[in-house]
Amino acid sequence: MIRLTDEQWERIRKHFPEEHIPDGRPGRKPIPARRVLEAVLWILNTGAQWHMLPQSYPNYKTVHRRFQTWCREEILRQALTDVANELRDSGALDEEECFIDATFVMAKGGGAEIGPTRRGKGMKIMAIVDRHGLPLSVSTHAANHHEVRLVQLCFDFYMIEAKPENLIGDRAYDSDALDEELQRDGIEMIAPHRANRRKTITQDRRRLGRYLRRWLVERFFAWIQWQRRILVRWEYYPQNFLGFVQLACLVILFRQF
Repeated sequence: MIRLTDEQWERIRKHFPEEHIPDGRPGRKPIPARRVLEAVLWILNTGAQWHMLPQSYPNYKTVHRRFQTWCREEILRQALTDVANELRDSGALDEEECFIDATFVMAKGGGAEIGPTRRGKGMKIMAIVDRHGLPLSVSTHAANHHEVRLVQLCFDFYMIEAKPENLIGDRAYDSDALDEELQRDGIEMIAPHRANRRKTITQDRRRLGRYLRRWLVERFFAWIQWQRRILVRWEYYPQNFLGFVQLACLVILFRQF
């Protein structure tokens, strides 16, 4: 998706402020926010560098500056939250059964929130998706943090008010402390036990059958990484990379209308 339809733009236009320049001031007139957003979508889809933006779009310096402002002011997150809640009200999102996982992204642009791992320096994209594989939360963190420690931070980016009843993850989320922490919020964690676990088994094997549908979160990562700008982090500022990830999620949610 490079061009926004009129219906899609009407859903989110209230979140994107227009630049206002006095009529008597010399120079170029402000570029409409819709055209800037479509230019950012082209960068997201192709993975190209900013200066390679085609001439049919606004000047790349203007697009880059406006995009950084949106990321800094969390405008993309607000638009994504608004669309997610609209889908939940229509019944397209179902938080009863959710899945959590993370994927690794190489970071070649430097900057903050980059951690060293055996695969090199990079960061993690954490995501919670509903039973249809649609995003309910997406966040980015340094890759050297264990996923168990990032679960609560992931809920800081949760888009709807209702928390999941069941949260399903892989063996990386086998933690009694995490189970107790989530139970206080009314969330039951379902994850298979690690092979080297020495503590008492706590998981009900009948409920572990839900784990077989964990491929939904893997499909979500495949969806967002189809946008080539997500494959490698080139942005120096972490909030700019998170902005691209949020924009990729927005593209996915738009397809549900």
